[in-house]
Amino acid sequence: MATGTDQAVGFGLVAVSLIIFTYYTTWVILLGFSPFIDSQHVIHKYFLPRAYAVLLPLAAGLLLLLFVGLFITYVMLKSQKMTKKAQ
Repeated sequence: MATGTDQAVGFGLVAVSLIIFTYYTTWVILLGFSPFIDSQHVIHKYFLPRAYAVLLPLAAGLLLLLFVGLFITYVMLKSQKMTKKAQ
């Protein structure tokens, strides 16, 4: 069973994820492709330029792959050192 702290952290992570998802969806779908909102409307000042709609997820994905690769490398090197000590 998860402790109260674990549940609070989990709830916080889910809340932040929902906020980011809602913001990104509004930014890309509603403002990017909607003919109903004029490009000079005041709501556009709350969102980044559309070029970042591709660049930010791309950078996040590359960072994720980098950290996963570093973690796998670290675990494999640590495993090799432990097997050498055992022999």
